[in-house]
Amino acid sequence: MNTVDPPASAGPSRRWRYPALLLVAAAVMALSAVLARGLARGPAEPAVPADRPAPKLSGTTLDGARFTLGELRGHVVLVNVWASWCESCREEFPLVVETARRLGPRGLRIVGVDTRDTREAARLFLRESGVTDASVPVQLFDPDGRLALELGVLGVPETFLVGRDGRIVDRVLGPVTQRWIDRAVLPRLTP
Repeated sequence: MNTVDPPASAGPSRRWRYPALLLVAAAVMALSAVLARGLARGPAEPAVPADRPAPKLSGTTLDGARFTLGELRGHVVLVNVWASWCESCREEFPLVVETARRLGPRGLRIVGVDTRDTREAARLFLRESGVTDASVPVQLFDPDGRLALELGVLGVPETFLVGRDGRIVDRVLGPVTQRWIDRAVLPRLTP
């Protein structure tokens, strides 16, 4: 078979490859710096304003019951968006469960939103985490991510604090911390 070399104008000149690679490397470094700066935010520093009405958030729980966030109006509600495949969610979940147990008697309600997951994986995750119906009663199932989008979730885990008036009063991007619970949640509860 006879092969023909492509004309010189068919591909980039070697003299342009090095500057092009430098340009790509500089762009990657700049993007990395921007991402690192965004990821360096503390978990209690929301990237977007939190003070807005909470969405209606209605759907089916992992157990098949119907639920609407409006049912909890008048309570302080922690809405925790998670997924069984999320390592950070696994790390923060013991604190969420302990917070539910400890602060439930003081009026805190917790709603989990299991997003982009399967029921089987979510149920296994909850069992492994020691969650019972009594400790975190509402776990909304959000297999297609619709509820997470309604909330404006940027990633998992993400947590929203909803005041008694139904407005989102605080937001955590990433895992919650005891410090955030002490600062943002405790002052809103009855003594």
